[in-house]
Amino acid sequence: MTLGWRHGLALFYLPDPRQVVVWDPLAGAQHRLDIPEGFVFDPSEDPVNGAVLRAAGDIDHFQVVLVTSDGGRPALACVYSSETGLWGDFISAQLQSATMVHWGEPSVLAGGCIYWLISVTSILEFDLDAQSLAVILVPPDMLTGTSHQSTVMRAQGGGMGFLHVADFTAQLWRRETDDCDGSWMLGATVELNRLLPPGSDNEALRMIGYAEENNVAFFWTVVGVFMFNLQSLEPTRLSGIGISGYGYHPFETVYTPGIGGGQALNKRRSWWKRWRQHIRGLFSCARGGNDGDNT
Repeated sequence: MTLGWRHGLALFYLPDPRQVVVWDPLAGAQHRLDIPEGFVFDPSEDPVNGAVLRAAGDIDHFQVVLVTSDGGRPALACVYSSETGLWGDFISAQLQSATMVHWGEPSVLAGGCIYWLISVTSILEFDLDAQSLAVILVPPDMLTGTSHQSTVMRAQGGGMGFLHVADFTAQLWRRETDDCDGSWMLGATVELNRLLPPGSDNEALRMIGYAEENNVAFFWTVVGVFMFNLQSLEPTRLSGIGISGYGYHPFETVYTPGIGGGQALNKRRSWWKRWRQHIRGLFSCARGGNDGDNT
């Protein structure tokens, strides 16, 4: 199960051997980590989510944050450091609202905290400095429509924001942390169908991903896949074919000036060449498997 991508790393969850895998595709390295004993009672049933990250400027080490909660027992979090090679102590919190972690719901890193959307009304927050868990309620005055979808995002200035799309109208919220109650402020309302080409509003818009470093959201439409920059609000068409039924995981790399030089660039080019060949092979196999099939 894919838990997320960040800082050039991917994180996967393997329920059966009770492991997570950190994959660095550019370096071709994998790190298999055993989940601490007692963190999950039943790996096939207990929902687990997580995040991988690096400290600023440190390309040699990483951290993994795991969270779990079934809505009944207290929520748990645990942090692994590749620098020490150890998991830290369990961080437990009896949260007021029923907190149900979901497999595969992507996390967002903003303002020193990691966030997961855990329901239509709640966001789970893990504070990296305070090592604490909390639940934040989503903005109460969001638009409604025949279809609606949301994601946590980075707001202007680096803090936490919230993107809510109802039909073809997008609302961009930011959370004010200066006041005691941490109120939400509406930053912008955007009619997305006015920015998309004709025909894209023949069916409901579907949000398929968010990339925090570049602050862009990805949407599926019947005329293709589009990337929206949430600052300039400019759409970029990534694909002229609306491929449905696929999971999209934005991959953002890390570049540190003065480290690696030409060798790192050649390795990156070699990796992209192998990746493109692999993807072409998958699509070739898919087309070959459908020969004679009219479905």
